[in-house]
Amino acid sequence: MDKLFVILGGGESGVGAALLAKKQGYDVFVSDGSSLKNEYRTELQEAGIAFEEGMHTEEKILQAVEVMKSPGIPEKAPIVKMIRAKGIPVISEVELAYRYKGKSRIIAITGSNGKTTTTALTWHICREAGLDAALVGNIGDSFAKQVALDPRPLYVVEVSSFQLDDIVTFRPDVAILTNITEDHLDRYEYQFENYIRSKFRITMNQQADDCFIYCADDETTMNYLNRPDKIGFNIHANQLPISMKKELPNGAFIKDGDMYVRTGQDFTSMSVFDFALKGKHNHYNTMAACVAATTLDIRKEKIRDAVQNFQALEHRMEHVATVRGVEFINDSKATNVNSTWYALESMTKPTVLVLGGVDKGNDYSLLADLVKEKVRAIICLGKDNQKIHEAFDGIVSNVVDTAGALEAVQAAFHYASKGDVVLLSPACASFDLFKNYEDRGNQFKKAVREL
Repeated sequence: MDKLFVILGGGESGVGAALLAKKQGYDVFVSDGSSLKNEYRTELQEAGIAFEEGMHTEEKILQAVEVMKSPGIPEKAPIVKMIRAKGIPVISEVELAYRYKGKSRIIAITGSNGKTTTTALTWHICREAGLDAALVGNIGDSFAKQVALDPRPLYVVEVSSFQLDDIVTFRPDVAILTNITEDHLDRYEYQFENYIRSKFRITMNQQADDCFIYCADDETTMNYLNRPDKIGFNIHANQLPISMKKELPNGAFIKDGDMYVRTGQDFTSMSVFDFALKGKHNHYNTMAACVAATTLDIRKEKIRDAVQNFQALEHRMEHVATVRGVEFINDSKATNVNSTWYALESMTKPTVLVLGGVDKGNDYSLLADLVKEKVRAIICLGKDNQKIHEAFDGIVSNVVDTAGALEAVQAAFHYASKGDVVLLSPACASFDLFKNYEDRGNQFKKAVREL
């Protein structure tokens, strides 16, 4: 098969897609505008896959029969515009993986907040029930790499809006949409509607024997649900909502401290006090995972046990240490305002909030009431903190700029009193001062341990 398949981006998604495309007989070429990590360069070399780094050779790329675009590459990139102008089909890595996954089932999870935790918990329940499931996508290995090197009968996939933008046939057996809040607007021409439509694409190809799990308490989701005039298609899947505010005939709800799960004839209940994951936002994540597990006919006892023994993920409301009566919590994964809202909402003690980074079109006014009620100081951790000052200078007496994790932790400790919490929940991306949110969280934890 002398069909040239071009992959833009040589990171986790790109290399995974390259390995799968090569296995399927394509002539594969990987093009990355910057330098490749050593591990990815080695993988491509060992597989005999041609690649370039630090450039995009237009003559070669524009000969492709199809292009896989890595999720980090925006539509406005010049090479992407050229590919589109020539009419070459562009797909995402999850679309490629879906084509070659065979008869394996897929649970796919997206949403502005909670998707990583929901994905991890869903996979944990499946594993505890004895299912041979792979954890892939934004969490774990690339979906395509797993399909190429170690195929499984079940994939639990975390998918981003960027990956959903370029799907064509991708059809999960179970789709979960945790919620939709303003995020990544810099990639969607600052139009919230564009981002909403991307999220709903997770259910675009589903049919009546598939399941779509969503949050009935999420205003944006409900405003666009079953509105083909807004999202561009009719939803055909079996709809299973979750709620903490009302009883539902199907899906899951919480009432008087108990969770009830109903999917068809199956019925499960358990106390929220048995959940390993604490906090209101995690109740939604747990409900979604339990509904997904129930659709797979996993026994209620297995679900209950798995929900009780699940370990919380690093960088998500992670207790770091208590130093002289001050508790430090690492929520570096909170890269948008809504995530930070949930983190603050769960605080029961006076809080020093570490906030800031690369702003993605944030509206900090959403935090104003909680900040008034709970926050005694804000420590800014970013290069440009103007919007944070504009939002909170009149609400909090101390809004302090810092230029690194160590300085931020020391400043936070200075303003905190015994019995307080220092919460790193930045509401922003991390790329101004750190490699990624993990690096930000790790530097924060290191600084805490040096106090």
